[in-house]
Amino acid sequence: MSKIKKAFENGKAFIAFITCGDPDLETTAKAVRAAADNGADLIELGIPFSDPTAEGPVIQGANLRALKGGVTTDKIFSFVKELRKDVKIPMVFMTYSNVVFSYGAEKFISTCRDIEIDGLILPDLPFEEKEEFHPICKKYGIDLISLIAPTSENRIAMIAKEAEGFIYVVSSLGVTGMRTEIKTDLKSIIKAIRENTDIPCAIGFGISTPEQAKKMADISDGAIVGSAIVKLLEKYGKDAPKYVGEYVKNMKEAIRKK
Repeated sequence: MSKIKKAFENGKAFIAFITCGDPDLETTAKAVRAAADNGADLIELGIPFSDPTAEGPVIQGANLRALKGGVTTDKIFSFVKELRKDVKIPMVFMTYSNVVFSYGAEKFISTCRDIEIDGLILPDLPFEEKEEFHPICKKYGIDLISLIAPTSENRIAMIAKEAEGFIYVVSSLGVTGMRTEIKTDLKSIIKAIRENTDIPCAIGFGISTPEQAKKMADISDGAIVGSAIVKLLEKYGKDAPKYVGEYVKNMKEAIRKK
């Protein structure tokens, strides 16, 4: 069984996204531990990329600060290996195809297995082109996470049938970032997914308040939050982990409410 499924075994899952290396890897490690200790069920670790096309200004800024600070893929691999000594919840990498490709897909994905990363999210990889990485992911037991967006319409069934780990449902068109309201007809997207797979699905993009998280978790299996957490790291720097822990605790409590 995919380890990622464990994140959804105890009711609604809260998934936290953190950019590696902003402001530095030491703070990232503390923020990950704070999130895990306060109820995060799965952590998405962002590997910085110089042209993060799916990201809004908050996560773009974090990517650029991390790269400027000298973060590399190899440093992130070492950091995760260390983190895995005590962080036991599922963790996945979120990055861009170019990062994997330029590192060498086989080398990148086999290292993911060695450091106990459970899955890989590549927002710029079209479903139709996933064969470039999927066989290698399969070989090393890494789930290649599929994204389903409001524009996926006729492809939802096809994507859902082949999905692994969990399905990342994109709440809104455009880039990541906090939104005041989410207007997409997500219920019909979730319904189409459920008709084709029993793999859990979680909604991300634009979620920042406990109310939004609860609303999204009520219609799916969990909520994903990135920009709001990254903003805390930008605002508080090395002191951010405490605030990340408090934020995750509030969000987790909100999605668990009946």
